[in-house]
Amino acid sequence: MGLFAVADFRRLWFVGLVVFVVRWLETLAVAVFVWQATHSAFLVAMMTMLRLLPMGLFGAVLGAVAERLDRRMALVVVVGTSLLVSLVLALLAALGVLAVWHLAVASFINGLSWAADNPVRRLMMGEVVGPERMGEAMSLDVGSSNASRMLGPTVGGLVLAALGIEGALVLGALLYATALPAAFMVRVRAPRVTAAVSVLARMGEGLRAVRQDPRLVGILTITVIFNVFGWPFTSMVPVVAQQVLGLDTVATGMLASMDGVGAFCGAIAMALWARPALYKRLYIGGMASYLLMVMAFALAPNVPLAGAALFVIGFGQSGFSIMQPTLLYLATPTELRSRVLGILSVAIGTGPIGFVHLGLLADAIGVQAATAATGGEGLLALLLTRRLWRAI
Repeated sequence: MGLFAVADFRRLWFVGLVVFVVRWLETLAVAVFVWQATHSAFLVAMMTMLRLLPMGLFGAVLGAVAERLDRRMALVVVVGTSLLVSLVLALLAALGVLAVWHLAVASFINGLSWAADNPVRRLMMGEVVGPERMGEAMSLDVGSSNASRMLGPTVGGLVLAALGIEGALVLGALLYATALPAAFMVRVRAPRVTAAVSVLARMGEGLRAVRQDPRLVGILTITVIFNVFGWPFTSMVPVVAQQVLGLDTVATGMLASMDGVGAFCGAIAMALWARPALYKRLYIGGMASYLLMVMAFALAPNVPLAGAALFVIGFGQSGFSIMQPTLLYLATPTELRSRVLGILSVAIGTGPIGFVHLGLLADAIGVQAATAATGGEGLLALLLTRRLWRAI
């Protein structure tokens, strides 16, 4: 039976798809708005950084707390909060008073929702499909994320050009409104922890589980490298497109969607041909190719080469992003999965370090040089930490 025949999986997948599409749509719209308002690459990077900051600050806490919550209601609260934020921003934009600091606050709030995705929605997906089908489930989930990277920036660019940022924000709110009923309809009920164990104690158990398993250490090491040296480059794509390549808003959205095209193709390939024996190679190899192509994108002299580099970046990321939660889920004991997935959110939450680094470097030496430098730094970090991730 296909996973889409399972009603709860279908609902959880749809909620994720909506969240992914709106995230990419708003990322482009916010980046263009902030760049045009301030012409500061640093402030553009800070908007995405603020989305990641809650993962580093609260990821482990959310992973431990999630065990005591009704995860369905937690999912409803996450989607409902995101809907409310988009509505408030759309109203401010319609009134003509939307400011950069409004977007900064909203980015942080939405980051809290993002931090809850691994210990809530993705853990629920694992509970619905079982460990033996987790790789397939993550391929489909990440595939939808990658498809959203094609759709989100393109639609965002078109809507931004036609209706302004208020149009993009209204569209985001409408999409969240379709996901809210799906979240309410999820039926899966995981047993909640009722033992009188403090949140700090449960967090400590999760950290000990990671420290004692070299596989988990390796998976999280690669995650940190990606989020410090790889992921931040995405905030510079609209800046490179407009400042270096001279593209308008619509063309910027189309260029920004190219890594989504590559990632979508990669996800299809993973779903068809990935086997457990290849999971480690796909994880590490995807990461290495991603960093190499970040350098190629930064130095590309024209739009076709920049687009080709983004396509390969997306293809490489599909291997990394599908295998990351799959490997972690399979390597973690059942009773500790929520806590370890919360720690994964912390590892992802190291991204703000990379965004600050890239933003400051871009203002100091230029966007192209700074982006290429971070890709090179990531490859060096990958080489220097080989001893830690060999055990995956």
